[in-house]
Amino acid sequence: MPTTPEKRRAGSAPPPAAGPGDPYADYELPVEGFKGDPDQIERQWFEQCYVGRGDTIPQLTWRAIIMGSVLGGILSLTNLYIGLKAGWGFGVAITACILSYAIWTSIHRVGLARTKMTILENNCMQSTASSAGYSTGGTLVSAFSAYILLNNQTLPMPLMFGWVFFLAVLGVTMAIPMKRQMINTEQLRFPSGIAAAETLRALHATGEKGARAARALGIFGGLTLVSQFWSDGLRLINAKLEAFQISTWVNNLNQVVFGPAWVGRTVMFLWDPIFIAAGMIVGMRVGLSMMVGAVTCWMIFVPLVQAYIPDASGISGYRALVQWSLWGGVACMVTSSILAVLMQWRSALRAFASIGDMFRDAKTQSTNPVDAIETPISWFIWGQLVSLIALGWLAHYTFHMPWWQSVLAVLLSFALALVACRVTGETDTTPVGAMGKIMQLTFGVLSPGNMNVNLMSANITAGAATSSADLLTDLKSGYLLGANPTKQFIAQFAGIFIGTLVTVSAFGVLVPNAAALGSDQFPAPAAQAWKGVAEAMALGISHLHPVKVWSMAIGGLVGILLIVMPRLFPKHARWMPSPAGVGLAWTFHWFYSLLFFAGAVVGSIWHRRNAEQSDEFLFPVASGVIAGGAIMGVALIFIENGPEMLRQFLGR
Repeated sequence: MPTTPEKRRAGSAPPPAAGPGDPYADYELPVEGFKGDPDQIERQWFEQCYVGRGDTIPQLTWRAIIMGSVLGGILSLTNLYIGLKAGWGFGVAITACILSYAIWTSIHRVGLARTKMTILENNCMQSTASSAGYSTGGTLVSAFSAYILLNNQTLPMPLMFGWVFFLAVLGVTMAIPMKRQMINTEQLRFPSGIAAAETLRALHATGEKGARAARALGIFGGLTLVSQFWSDGLRLINAKLEAFQISTWVNNLNQVVFGPAWVGRTVMFLWDPIFIAAGMIVGMRVGLSMMVGAVTCWMIFVPLVQAYIPDASGISGYRALVQWSLWGGVACMVTSSILAVLMQWRSALRAFASIGDMFRDAKTQSTNPVDAIETPISWFIWGQLVSLIALGWLAHYTFHMPWWQSVLAVLLSFALALVACRVTGETDTTPVGAMGKIMQLTFGVLSPGNMNVNLMSANITAGAATSSADLLTDLKSGYLLGANPTKQFIAQFAGIFIGTLVTVSAFGVLVPNAAALGSDQFPAPAAQAWKGVAEAMALGISHLHPVKVWSMAIGGLVGILLIVMPRLFPKHARWMPSPAGVGLAWTFHWFYSLLFFAGAVVGSIWHRRNAEQSDEFLFPVASGVIAGGAIMGVALIFIENGPEMLRQFLGR
């Protein structure tokens, strides 16, 4: 993992290195920013960071875009796969940086490339990869999957391509005016952007450290590829080999250890290293919170419902039981996420107060040299107009959403994305869920009873907020390295195309129909949460079973308490459960929470025994495991279902 950057006093970044040497040899990242009025701050950055680096070093090159597109396309499959399984998404920028550095160093070493990729090329590359692999198509596992669950049918592929593409365009261009205000003027930290910049510095400053990280990622990725195939792929070679699969051995063990009743409640073992690695990344607080939530849900609440509620008597299996459990978990996540944003009301006020400042340079002429390299505000205007028209038509054509509601959804999305991006800059957490729920509540009033409109209005907000926050995080990395912001914006925009193509196409294969969701293979907890809120908004709480209503009330109260308690008792905050972890555990299988918890324990023990080694290798190891396992998981599904899906897609 990236080390903590050394702190420098504001405005102390050294001038560019003189002579033909490395311009980053004595350069330290201006993490603490600069002082002065907005014009002075930008001039300091231009003179001390940009000159000698961003104006001379290659950045936006074809190899950077192609490498970012390839890596982003591959890594998008991992996020799609994990999102459908666990409702989680992981940033891909640092993983892409490590892989790109290792690949191009090897290509240069064998003489196939004249030069290594520069640090600013890799910065553009990670923007393209992040756009393709993380932010574009993220709502496929939430809003679109919830639509499929509600309507028992999928959207036509051309419509999904249109939705995903124009949502990404809306979000990316929406960030243009925010960048100058939040990053240049206010110097918001965007911690993940700092981490990416530090990673790039470490890779390009000391090649051996980058090589070690790449080797660790590759080795554990390869081992997990083999493990995943051994667990689920032998049967594709020969049906008789299924008896030798890891999954078969674990299933047999579960019948002996737990028995059919507990297995029917998903209380059993599962071998899936992906979620052990995910637990290593999310840490002990979230991992333990998920285990607490899983025990209270699947080992206490569910057995009581089965025993004492006539409507639930005799039901078994995840698909049936989650219809009872999800309400408490969703309520916990909704109340906690909204309250967390409300408690940061100062951030929201600052966000709205800065709207006028965002457009100041569009109206005034200045001699500020930064004006020439910032992304033109006209790109924002055209991007918003094109997206507004396209999304308005898609919403009207697909869901019969009135035009005025489509326009209102986009306008409200800008306001909510503004808040979400500021919260990201200050806390490194993008409250996409909370912003989406606010939109669902709004359209629950404006369009009561219409679940599809409720979902897709929130989809616009979630898609815009995710893409905006992701671009600003990447631009923060470029800002620290002295990169050209317009070139980095183009790199980010380029990732939309491959991201849309790969994620939507893969989603069509992984989820050919509604039966694929809510299954043991793809429980789709994020979609379950969105579906639950849409149903509650459209049908009203009176239509729900009293047990579900009480679950919502108690879960909502727990979510509020878990946000308030750490602020009342800050000394004990690290012992307070995470409301997101507790709530999420009520929406997917018990065994996934067990795996997250196991990974958190492994990561904690590793850090305690050898903190230096853990800091260097934990993230590459975990990233390799996640990438290797998810890629093989997707490949196995493609091998099994791909030919049939291709025939359906071609109409044959």
